This record gives sequence, C-alpha cells and structure tokens, in this order.
Amino acid sequence: MPSQRFAPPSEVPGLAARRIAADIVDGVLHKHRTLDDQLDGAGAHPGLKTLADRDRALMRRLVATILRRLGTLGHVLSRLLDKGIPSDAPRAQSALLIGAAQILWMDVPDHAAVDLSVRLVQSDRRAARYAGLVNAVLRRCAREGQALVEEVATQSLDLPPWLLARWSAHYGEATAREMALALGHEPSLDLTVKSDAAQWASRLHGEVLPTGSVRTLLHGSVTMLPGFAEGQWWVQDAAAALPVRLFGDIKGKSIADFCAAPGGKTAQLALAGAQVTAIDRSPARVARLRENLARLSLQAETVVADAVEWTAPAEGFDGILIDAPCTSTGTIRRHPDVAWLRQESDVAAMTVLQQRLLKKSVSLLKPGGTLVYCTCSLEPEEGEQAIATLLATEHALRRVPIEASEVSGLSEIITPDGDLRTLPSHLPHADPKLGGLDGFFAARLVKS
Repeated sequence: MPSQRFAPPSEVPGLAARRIAADIVDGVLHKHRTLDDQLDGAGAHPGLKTLADRDRALMRRLVATILRRLGTLGHVLSRLLDKGIPSDAPRAQSALLIGAAQILWMDVPDHAAVDLSVRLVQSDRRAARYAGLVNAVLRRCAREGQALVEEVATQSLDLPPWLLARWSAHYGEATAREMALALGHEPSLDLTVKSDAAQWASRLHGEVLPTGSVRTLLHGSVTMLPGFAEGQWWVQDAAAALPVRLFGDIKGKSIADFCAAPGGKTAQLALAGAQVTAIDRSPARVARLRENLARLSLQAETVVADAVEWTAPAEGFDGILIDAPCTSTGTIRRHPDVAWLRQESDVAAMTVLQQRLLKKSVSLLKPGGTLVYCTCSLEPEEGEQAIATLLATEHALRRVPIEASEVSGLSEIITPDGDLRTLPSHLPHADPKLGGLDGFFAARLVKS
C-alpha cells in the first residue's frame, strides 16, 4: 500500500507554543538574551513564523508569567523535588517551570498543563528520562502548589535579592514590597492618543487615566486595533508620556531628542508643534522611528549618530530631552527579563554614559533653554544622584521644580526636590492589571 496515503501524525495542539516558550526562557536564563531580541527582529526565534496568533499570545504570556514569578516558582518546585531541579537537562527545567506557571497562575486545565509538559520532556533526548519525574511533580503541584505560593506571598521572592535590597534601602521596606507586588501582575496596554482620549477609551474598551493616557486590557496584535493604521495613537506607558509635558508650550521651538528611538517622545514633541531633531545611534532603531512617525503623519528630522559625538547645529536648541540609556529597572512590569539579565555592577557603568550625555546637552542648549533628563530606572544613581552630580559642576544650570498641576495633580509622584519619580505601585486600581506605572525619573533644568 503506498506510504503517501498515511500522513504524518499532526503535533498535539499547543505543544509548539510551549516548546518555543521553553527555548525563549532558556535564552533569557542561560544565554542572557533579551526578550526583545528573541521575539522581534533579526534575532527572533524562527519558530514564531509558524505559530497562529492565538498560540503566539499564549507563548508570550507563558514566558512573561515564568519570568515574573521566577522566584516563587523556584520555591514551589524546590519543595516538591527531593533532589532539586535536574541540572543536566535544561528542557526538564523549562518543562517544570512551564507546567507549574500554568497550574498556579494561568487559565489552563491542570491535566493539559501536566500532559503537555511531559510531552515537551519526551521530545528532548537528554530530558526524556525525566518524563516520569515531571509528571509526578506537576501532579503534586496541582494539589499542593497554591498553599506553597501562599506561604511565601509576603517575601518578594520574584526580585533578585540585590535589587530588592537596593529598593528597600532607597524607598523603604514597605514601599519596596508594594513595588514587588505590583510587578507580579500582567500590565495593561497604555496608549498616547492624538486627541479625544475619552472617545478612544470607549472604542478600545479602556479608561482614561488622570494623566490623559488611555489604558486598556485588550490583548492580541496591536496593529489590528482600531485607530492604529490611521495613526491616531501609539503605545507608550503612562509614566513615559510625562517627561515631555515638563517643557510646557514648545510650539515652534527647536527641541533635540537624544536616544530617541523608538520614538514615543519624539511623536509627543512633534504633535506639540516643536521642530524636532531626533538622534539615535542605531540605524535599525532610527528606521523604526521613521516608520512610526510616518504612520502617525508627524514630522521630525532624524539623525543616526552617537549623541555624545554628534556635531550639532551651531545655533543650539531651545530644549533638549535626554531619555538616557539605563538599567531599565523601572520597566520590569512590561519587560520581566530585565530583573534577571541586569546585575548591580551595571548601574555604575550606566552612570558614566549618562553624565557624558548630560554634559553634551549643556553645551548644545541655548541660554534660557530647558533640559529635561529622564530614565526608566528606579536606581537613584541614574536619577536623583545623576542630577545632583551635574548641578554640582554645571553652575549655569538650575532646577525648575515640577508642580503637581503639571502632572495632573499627582503630587505623590513629585520628590521633595521637585523632580518626578513614578513607581510600579503608583496609580493603584481595584483591578491590579489596570493599576501601576513604569518606574521613571525626570528632572527639569534651565540654563541661565
């Protein structure tokens, strides 16, 4: 009988999504690759092209849940394993993490979570002998796991100890715990709209935040949402949308946007009527910035250059925005891989670059011009201390304190010095997914 009459057995639904999730989690934890690198662009996982939209969304949520709850998962599995997680078979580790994450935090039937994790192990030559172990451990997890989660609920295990220690020292232990708790929730989608926020909140089944951003829990491809193709809004965390507001009225003024890609703040500046020069050192990121501006029908001059080395126009600028490269610890709620990829030694390295950008900006600023410096870091060295260091040496600069009225009355996000400091625990909501902000710092300085 001809063999072609017999089609090869099709793969069990959902297994491909979990296999790719395992690869990506392994990429973060063992190969130190970022999620962005593995999910988008030239370095993206090749298997993503074959996934249906639904499976792609499941895979992303799986990866994010594991990284967001990694410390708690480690605790639960260590209690359920007599000899610890097998170290000689990475796929067995991944399968346990994937199965436990679904059982404890995702709307997946326990039997499906167990079965697909076992299949994941069986399909890997090195890990196949652990199939029985994975099956037994995950069945115990379904029975006992929730109680094990509850017993460490107040211990903030899902942050690296060095980061929790830093936040406790700077913000106080109670606030650090609130921040850690906020990071455990899957965040909403925040949008900056060109106009009529209330209308877009209604169309996108969301709500208008006090700051004017629209926040929605819609999932799926952003490009398919109403208003995207027409360029009526762009994705931008509500906290990231605040620094540009500190310039005030900038219509007709020349503003340089340092480290501008992917362009959310560039778009804000252009929408406000400024003559914007957007500088970024990455050709690929500048290309993306140009695409975003084109979709939004907004104009800005774009420059591929290292801002520190850039030869700027002799006349200088009325304003300069520095969204400085940083450790990005304020973005962990949206990029949970940051918590496990960053090290404490990274902070000092970033502060050197930040000071170089600040010094350069002072030389390009016209007398009377405004400098807004911001970072998406929660580390004081990259925020409050960076500005203190600059002001101690640049006597032509003075801080202009931010008023609560400039940030929609949110006085809790203004520091005693008059700078802006948002925390993941700010903007609480009855539904935790609709609360929170990225951690941002911003200061406003004027050149005499």
